Amino acid sequence: MVVLNKIYTRTGDAGQTALGNGVRVEKHALRVTAYGTVDELNATLGLARLHVTGALAGQLAAIQNDLFDLGADLCRPDMEKDAEADHPPLRLDPVQVDRLEAEIDAMNEVLEPLRSFILPGGSAASAHLHLCRTVARRAERLTVELAAQEALNPAAVTYLNRLSDWFFVAARISNDHGRADMLWEPGANR
Repeated sequence: MVVLNKIYTRTGDAGQTALGNGVRVEKHALRVTAYGTVDELNATLGLARLHVTGALAGQLAAIQNDLFDLGADLCRPDMEKDAEADHPPLRLDPVQVDRLEAEIDAMNEVLEPLRSFILPGGSAASAHLHLCRTVARRAERLTVELAAQEALNPAAVTYLNRLSDWFFVAARISNDHGRADMLWEPGANR
């Protein structure tokens, strides 16, 4: 259980922060930027939740929890030392990716195939979910860049890749099951 009695510590005033293993790094370090973007995604998702109901609301709540798991995973380097840790670090599990895939498949079953690219928008829920999709893609790009430099849990990258797909399909569901999607008309304004 996390206990936060004091919110400010002054330990980051010089531009450094502590990773999950206690090592101090610059706040602009790629790892910090990656898990910071996951946190930004979670905040963006909180806004999207204001506009959804039903099954999507529960699914978004589960994703928000997953994103905290992902942040915990990304803030803890040295995967090879996990077995030696006093407290095993929390790592994203492939079962969380499997759940996203099952939800994507279920949502896709009720959607007509796309015949054009979609413009972000339509309903408020759809617009917010498209914003979540783009932030998820940015988090994925940063995490992939980090994975090229350091060992990461492969499920972390896979989860972010699947999550942006999930947001895309959920945005279509939120646009009257795709019937209110705003379609791109190539060259319409020439």
